[in-house]
Amino acid sequence: MLPVDDLGEPVPLPGPPTRVVSLVPSLTEAVVTGAVDPAVLIGATDYCTHPPDLDVTRVGGSKYPDVDRVLALRPDLVLANSEENRPEDVERLRADGIPVWVTAAPATVPAALGSLRRLLGTAWDVEPDWLVEAERSWREVTPPWTRAVVPVWRKPWVVLGRDTFAGDVLLRLGVVNAFADHPERYPRPELRDLQDAELVVLPDEPYLFTPDDGPQFFPGLRPVHVSGRYLTWYGPSLVAARASLEAALRP
Repeated sequence: MLPVDDLGEPVPLPGPPTRVVSLVPSLTEAVVTGAVDPAVLIGATDYCTHPPDLDVTRVGGSKYPDVDRVLALRPDLVLANSEENRPEDVERLRADGIPVWVTAAPATVPAALGSLRRLLGTAWDVEPDWLVEAERSWREVTPPWTRAVVPVWRKPWVVLGRDTFAGDVLLRLGVVNAFADHPERYPRPELRDLQDAELVVLPDEPYLFTPDDGPQFFPGLRPVHVSGRYLTWYGPSLVAARASLEAALRP
């Protein structure tokens, strides 16, 4: 039987992939540092910033990749994500005979690491050290000690809602997301409705919040600036993420 991706779609892999294009920044980093040979990655999006010395063909953005450029690279596997990439792009690649492995948008840290474990194990039969270390590091759950609003965009304001990976990251550090029970994963409340918390967690991506752009909108909340990569990426970054986020969050 053919292996299937997170969405249950078959992925015809005749052998370990040797020409991979990744449309997801965190998967790009995971493959480069987790596959048998980092050189298997031949293409990535403009937003794939890690590892910092990544030198591969760029294929545009995650939402709107240049599919023709991807096809021209003749990959034997393309990596995509159900939340970051458009179904029509995935379907076009598959229609052209390219195997595509689509990961689901994880709602928890264990789900994210389990997805990576299955991808790397299925495609290359590897278990990188960073994966084992990340699983061990994030197994502990700190008792709740504060409540936070977590904007990820403004103009309009967009915050973390229910069932998000970043929300689970914070919860495991004892920080309860004020919008964790919202019916939407990324609600768009009015600014006046974002003040009922103790902290406002301001990542530097996807929106680049800075000390001069963000805290002034939350005068009654303690601002905490964090790395968006540590908060929202799942992969090797999770090894260092816990200590970095804990240091930023604690007063």
